[in-house]
Amino acid sequence: MILTILKRSDHLNKRITALQTTIQGLGLDAFLITNALSLKYLSGFDGLDGDGCLVVTPDAVTLITDARYQEALEQSLPKSFQLEITRDYYQVARKVLADQKYQKVGFETSASYELYRTLYQLFGEKLVPENGLVEKQREVKDANEVSALKKATALASDGFAALLNYAAVGQTEREVSNWLNNWMLVHGAEKPSFDTIVASGYRSALPHGSASDKQLQQGDIVTVDFGYYVDGYTSDMTRTFALGDPGDELKKVYDIVREAQEKMFNVIKPGANGQQVDAAGRDYIDQQGYGSFYNHGSGHGIGLAIHEGPNFGPRWQSNVITESNVMTVEPGIYLPDKGGVRIEDDLLITKTGYQRLTTANRNLIML
Repeated sequence: MILTILKRSDHLNKRITALQTTIQGLGLDAFLITNALSLKYLSGFDGLDGDGCLVVTPDAVTLITDARYQEALEQSLPKSFQLEITRDYYQVARKVLADQKYQKVGFETSASYELYRTLYQLFGEKLVPENGLVEKQREVKDANEVSALKKATALASDGFAALLNYAAVGQTEREVSNWLNNWMLVHGAEKPSFDTIVASGYRSALPHGSASDKQLQQGDIVTVDFGYYVDGYTSDMTRTFALGDPGDELKKVYDIVREAQEKMFNVIKPGANGQQVDAAGRDYIDQQGYGSFYNHGSGHGIGLAIHEGPNFGPRWQSNVITESNVMTVEPGIYLPDKGGVRIEDDLLITKTGYQRLTTANRNLIML
C-alpha cells in the first residue's frame, strides 16, 4: 500500500512540475485550476465541479477544498502539496497568493461566467485567461494512464463480443443498450462516459441516435457506440453488425468504411496532423461516391474525458499527434432512410506508428 501511494505521488508530482514549467514560460505568477478533471489529473482529487480549486505557482502547489474530502486527501495527497480546508475556496486562494506579490494569475477559460465574476472581484486585472493548458498536457498519456486505457478498451471489446450473443430480432434498441450497460458494470466498468448509442435499420443513419423503443428487425444493420470507465479512464468504440443480410448497398458501404479506416491507420504516426489523417479516409469515401454522407470528424483523443485532444478532422491541421496520445479513429457513412455504418477503434500512438487497443472484430458480422 505504501509503495502504491509513493508511485502515485511520483506521477502527480511530475505532472505538477510540467505545469509549473509551462506557467513560468508564460510569465504567470500563479495558475488557478477549477475544472474537475484537471484537478483529478494534477492532484488525484476526485470531486465534482465547484468542489475546490488548485493554486499552482512556480515553486508551490495548494489544493483548496472543504471538510468532506479532508480525511481522504490527508492520506492520499503527495507531501509536496499544501492542503487548505474551507468553504470559501477562492477567498483562500487569494490569501495563499497574497504574500507573493503576484501580478499575473492565470485561470482556465472553461470556467463559467459566474466563476469568472467571482475571481475578478478577488484578483481584478491580474487575471489572465489561458485556454487548455492542462488539457494540452493531458493529451500525452503516462504509463499509468496507458495501463488504465488498455483495461478500458479490452473490457469494451469483450463487452461487444458478449453483446453479439444477446442481440436478436424483436428486442428494442433500449433493451440492447441496457443489457450492454449491465454487462459492462458487472464485469468491472465504473460507469458509462456517455449514453450508449444503439441505432438500428433506418435509424442507424443517425450518427448519434440515442437508443429508442424501436424493435430490431430481420435485415437491420445495427450501430452500437459506447464508452465505459475503468480505473478512471474511458474507452470509446463503435461497431456495426447486421441481423441477417442487410442488402448489397449497405454491405458495400461497410467495406468502404472499413477500408477508409485502414487508410487512416496507414498515415497515423507521430508528426502527422489531424487534417492529414482525416483526408486519408475522407478522400477515399468521396472517391467511392459517398463523400456527402460522411458528416462528422474522424477521431479524437480519449482519457479522463470522452473527448480530448488532439482531433482528426478537416479543420484540425494544427492538431499534430505525438507519441503516447490515445486516439479514436471513426469514419462513417450515413444514408438517410436506409442505414449507416461507423467503425471506431482506440489507438495508442507509438514512436513509429500506433498500437490498436480495440480488439473487437472489424468484419461485418451478420447474426
